[in-house]
Amino acid sequence: MLSAGLNIVGFSWITSPAATELEIVVLDWLAKILNLPNEFLSAGQGGGVIQGTASEAVLVVLLAARDKVLIKVGKNALEKLVVYASDQTHSALQKACQIGGIHPENCRLLSTDASADYALSPAVLGEAISNDVANDLIPFMLCATVGTTSSTAVDPLPALGKIAKSHGMWFHIDAAYAGSACICPEYRHYINGVEEADSFNMNAHKWLLTNFDCSALWIKDRSALIQSLSTNPEFLKNKKLPLMLQASQANLVVDFKDWQIPLGRRFRSLKLWMVLRLYGLENLQGYIRNHIKLAKHFEELVSQDPRFEVVTPRKFSLVCFRLLPHNDEACASKLNHDLLDIVNSTGKVYISHTVLSGKYVLRFAVGAPLTEERHVNAAWDVLQEKASTLLGSM
Repeated sequence: MLSAGLNIVGFSWITSPAATELEIVVLDWLAKILNLPNEFLSAGQGGGVIQGTASEAVLVVLLAARDKVLIKVGKNALEKLVVYASDQTHSALQKACQIGGIHPENCRLLSTDASADYALSPAVLGEAISNDVANDLIPFMLCATVGTTSSTAVDPLPALGKIAKSHGMWFHIDAAYAGSACICPEYRHYINGVEEADSFNMNAHKWLLTNFDCSALWIKDRSALIQSLSTNPEFLKNKKLPLMLQASQANLVVDFKDWQIPLGRRFRSLKLWMVLRLYGLENLQGYIRNHIKLAKHFEELVSQDPRFEVVTPRKFSLVCFRLLPHNDEACASKLNHDLLDIVNSTGKVYISHTVLSGKYVLRFAVGAPLTEERHVNAAWDVLQEKASTLLGSM
């Protein structure tokens, strides 16, 4: 309400020094809470910026990575550039490729399976890169995910980072959902390997009590982003304005308009500042831990009922499960689709679905601030009751 009411349009430092500098401060705070490498802090060559969504974050780093490699190999090599990610990566990467002029066939979404809990295999990545290099293509970007949308899979960052580095590729980490969990020391290991990354993204609006939109992006070399996205039109120049504006034009201060797609931007840092100051780190950690505890409780309930199975191990606060068919795998998809519809139609609980290894899978996500164990138990009661009805009718 405050940021909307103040109506700040902080595209450059001069339009609102407070909005610009508070963003720098709170993203340094959050980077330190996540124990990110110092290269991501504003004191060095890098820094943080609040984007609207993870989709915007992956787009701007793709553009920076693209332009960085084209300076070396020539602009006519655009059609040879190749991006790599797993087939579990958010579709935002494909959209970023479309916008950035990367040929659709050069967006490599590499297969994953249950044997690695749907994480990207370094061996599969290495083989794909070798094949592309042999065909005179240019690997230029790798996007790894910490907490995929379908099943919260975690890609092996240390191994992937080494591969990216050995081929001179831009290494981006999308931790939009699960990045928030890494404020807890016991989950920080999921982003081990971030030291090799060129950029790192997490959404405070997903699981850190911050209202939409607030997607935090850190980058090690801000000049790469600025060179790709900076413009300096005549209508933003005015030599008669105070020395402060001249400082902006001389790059002595940060102009976040050059770190994003649009020109205008809201005072989003005020929301994140408010959350960090009101709750504090210990309360935010407790919030995350409680959700994970509730999801673990639901996972245990599912495991105790032989009619159900947990499809892939739970890591955070999402449980992927399904109702097992009566010795007929062919009808499993319809069975679980029907269960989803019946459960959601009660209005008492809302679950979603995905498909993993060809299996139609149900997803139980704990993420609301007011969710308690009694709500989880009530949801499970509904699922069991409707499952009994479905199986009884077969």
